[in-house]
Amino acid sequence: MRRNSMSATDTAPEPSVSPARARTLVVNTGTEPASAPPRATPGAVLKAYIALTKPRIVELLLITTVPAMFLAARLADNGLPNLLTVIVVVIGGAMAAGAANALNCYLDRDIDHLMRRTSRRPIPLHTIAPEHALVFGLILSVVSIALIWTFTNLLAAALTLAAIAYYDLVYTLWLKRTTAANTVWGGVCGAAPVLIGWAAVTGTLSWEAWILFAVVFFWQPPHFWALAIKYKDDYAAAGIPMLPVVASLRRVGLESVIYAWLTLITSLALWPLATTPVYGVVALVTGGMFCLEAHKMHNRARRGENVKPMRLFHWSTSYLTLLFVAVAVDSFLL
Repeated sequence: MRRNSMSATDTAPEPSVSPARARTLVVNTGTEPASAPPRATPGAVLKAYIALTKPRIVELLLITTVPAMFLAARLADNGLPNLLTVIVVVIGGAMAAGAANALNCYLDRDIDHLMRRTSRRPIPLHTIAPEHALVFGLILSVVSIALIWTFTNLLAAALTLAAIAYYDLVYTLWLKRTTAANTVWGGVCGAAPVLIGWAAVTGTLSWEAWILFAVVFFWQPPHFWALAIKYKDDYAAAGIPMLPVVASLRRVGLESVIYAWLTLITSLALWPLATTPVYGVVALVTGGMFCLEAHKMHNRARRGENVKPMRLFHWSTSYLTLLFVAVAVDSFLL
């Protein structure tokens, strides 16, 4: 705090100052309220609310949902899914995933500001108040579940509710903060959209639906561990026990190889049950490349080299996209 150098008892005369040139000296005594930060523009607030939903994650979830719906309709009725059902599941599913992500941002507000990767999210930046993010997430949850229930069926709506609750209450609040197996068991909610889409079309869950669920479930650990390696210091600073934080890179590489192979084997299990050789070839080639990238990362870790985790991360995203595009295309060939 700045203070005048002259005390109240000093009697030295002050130099005369003409009124025309007189200036007012304002001294901050610490009692004045701090000036409020500039208000965000409506456009910036809208972008912040969209950012809360994590659109890139939502997009990846829908990539698995829609092809599953096409395969479900082909196997159940030898036809195509009802267009209204597809639209409802796409909109409702996007809203549900966005709701889960918004609630995740609210629940993780105590650690997001500690990590470089998440420090630019709306709550750490104070663009959106935490309580507003909470209300936003809850409203999206209710609307998405009601939409899916109204236009599809109770099973699809119940699975949507379960996926939101699992992601925010089981994964975010418990698994993520307590165990290195968080990524493995967190795969349940990541794979749930496949079941939601299938149930919306058929009202049931067949073996084929559970196989697709297992593909996404086994795919998630190597995909996310690769990202966690890059941001290992962030997770360590926040006290989050991701596997790359608590284990050696050799172990992370080895487990990535195991789950990549489980993904490939599970994806091939769908071939004789529900698909043509078109899907089988795509699953074999792309899954083989997925396993190859996992092996390369593991071998680099064993040699003590830079493991280059983002190579596996980016290919894993491409792999899942190509595999489910093959599911959709194959449903027209059955």
